[in-house]
Amino acid sequence: MDVNIIRCARAVLYVTDLEASRRFYVDALGFIETDSDDTHLFLRGLEEHTHHSLVLKKSAQPAVETLGYKVSSDADLDRLAAIFSEKGYAVKWLEKGRQHALGRTLRVMDISGMPLEFFSEMESVERMLQRYDMYKGARVQRIDHFNCMVPDVEAAYDFYQDVLGFACSEYTDTPEGDIWAAWLHRKQTVHDVAFMNGLGPRLHHVGFWLPDPLAIIHACDVLASMGYGAHIERGPGRHGLSNAFFLYLRDPDGHRIELYNGDYLTSDPDFKPIRWDINDPMRQTFWGHAAPDSWFEEAAHVLNIETEEPVEQSPGKLKQHKPTFVI
Repeated sequence: MDVNIIRCARAVLYVTDLEASRRFYVDALGFIETDSDDTHLFLRGLEEHTHHSLVLKKSAQPAVETLGYKVSSDADLDRLAAIFSEKGYAVKWLEKGRQHALGRTLRVMDISGMPLEFFSEMESVERMLQRYDMYKGARVQRIDHFNCMVPDVEAAYDFYQDVLGFACSEYTDTPEGDIWAAWLHRKQTVHDVAFMNGLGPRLHHVGFWLPDPLAIIHACDVLASMGYGAHIERGPGRHGLSNAFFLYLRDPDGHRIELYNGDYLTSDPDFKPIRWDINDPMRQTFWGHAAPDSWFEEAAHVLNIETEEPVEQSPGKLKQHKPTFVI
């Protein structure tokens, strides 16, 4: 693999009301607002030295514009463009200055139809890690991962490993040996992206890293006190997969956000992916309680990089294997 993809780096989400989004993300969850204008909010975590990791863009309808990955150098962008072009994928270039705070950017659609972008340069800003006077809400530290709902997880699994150089940390399979879900990484933690089987392509959630599990508990109290109790969809709890402590929220437009802490190191070259049976209730929630139906059925529409229209969706290849749990 001649391309060095470093990590997941930013998401661009369409929202219908910037003020409602600001109250949720900045006032309640504690994101840092780096910049804003009439149509954008640029947000980051306390630990992040880059301009933003989340862009909220005003639009008539909620949607996902792109999921962004940082690469090591500008030359990696040219190599990625060549790889995608050779395989018959359309590529789109956004030159430096076309996007706020970003250098030259490559946009593509992946094998599942998810809109991706790759960049090596983003404007630096002051890191707020030790500005404890600014810690509020969930005390969000940094972006951690994307979770994508796709109709063929095995195809995505193969593409990201064989073409983009990702490694697998954990996976779920069916009794027949089909991969239902997979957790893949470039940085040395459990995942930068996960794929789960279902109607797609859609974005299931964006995960953000918190300093400790108590930050999740505190976030629940803040959300409830501000009238956002109904926005808590699932948790708090601990995943079996990844071992992480989690909380799933729905923002004012329905985008799903995960607050996340406590996974583990995956850097050793002899690390072997961990297998989970699809009907093991501890894989999703170590304590055994099931996820709500909305967690399996609802996700955000993604947009084509060229037409900016919603990407056509297909049903999950393994729909007949929706997990069953005995609690």
